[in-house]
Amino acid sequence: MKTLLLLALLASPAPAHGQQPDLAARLAQRGAPAGFAFYFFHYSTWRGQPTLFLEDLFVRPQYRGKGIGKALLVHLAKIAVAENCGRFEWQVLDWNTPSIEFYKSLGAEVMKEWLTMRISGEGIAKLAAQAV
Repeated sequence: MKTLLLLALLASPAPAHGQQPDLAARLAQRGAPAGFAFYFFHYSTWRGQPTLFLEDLFVRPQYRGKGIGKALLVHLAKIAVAENCGRFEWQVLDWNTPSIEFYKSLGAEVMKEWLTMRISGEGIAKLAAQAV
């Protein structure tokens, strides 16, 4: 079995020393690219600390069940600890039972009381055009 490498894929913009990028990614590679995690930081006014938000986690089908997803999540948890984050959060579709169970097995909680709100496309322009 080839060694698993976790590589920094991108940071936009390039951060100054001691600062986090707006968006960052890690690539999991086991001989070939196996998966990736895109993440960014935001601030929790409830906690008074930064939050690491996982925007997207993907593992190629042939690498699923081989520890790639867990390795990426553990790696991001280490970054969250190093950055003094009070939370490490992400979203999962309610029908994705295998992923939900996997995340729960790592200690994640389903936040059923929180709902995602979204305005997209022309709705953003409509809201921006409203008088206040």
